[in-house]
Amino acid sequence: MMRLDHVSYAVGPEGLDATVERISSALGIDRVKGGVHPRFGTRNALFPMTNRQYLEIVEVLDHPAADSAPFGQAVRARKEMGGGWMGWVVAVDDLAPFEERLGRGAVPAQRKFPDGRELTWRQIGIKGLIADPQLPYILRWDDGTEDLHPSQAAAPEGSIEQITIGGSRDRVRDWLGLDQPEKSVQDVDVEFVAPSGTPGIMEVTFTTPRGSVTL
Repeated sequence: MMRLDHVSYAVGPEGLDATVERISSALGIDRVKGGVHPRFGTRNALFPMTNRQYLEIVEVLDHPAADSAPFGQAVRARKEMGGGWMGWVVAVDDLAPFEERLGRGAVPAQRKFPDGRELTWRQIGIKGLIADPQLPYILRWDDGTEDLHPSQAAAPEGSIEQITIGGSRDRVRDWLGLDQPEKSVQDVDVEFVAPSGTPGIMEVTFTTPRGSVTL
């Protein structure tokens, strides 16, 4: 199974708190504190959504890991462009086909909660995202972490309605190995349009307490 897990918005020069406040005000939804990703040199804040999905606001830190880890590099690059939509993320049951196609192993990651619990996962495809921002990266949450999924951090007050991507549906389907028409990414409505510049997410529409909101 392949499904939309979350969308990532990178913080620009205004910083994490100001970005979160602006987006929270637009959505009419309170943020949930995330945490630090020590392997990547980043930290995040979360907006849980229905369908086990969420919106992540991510900030690069002044940390050596951010210079060496592709994820940290991707967040820093988007920050230097002023911040904004960085990418979308697909969750799968098996990373092996992607590791085989890309010729490298998935990278382990973790985030520790204040009470000592640890959320762990593996991800792959960040270098593809850096090279071509229309492409999602892929992750698999480790077994036993279901209750720690970011979408479960608070009762969801919104949902991801649609993602509009400047780019090519065929390019994305090829990247994800969707070689047959009946194969798809579940729980997401993606609209592809001709990019006005660099390919990538142009906007995301949410169903919120304030109605339909597009960021």
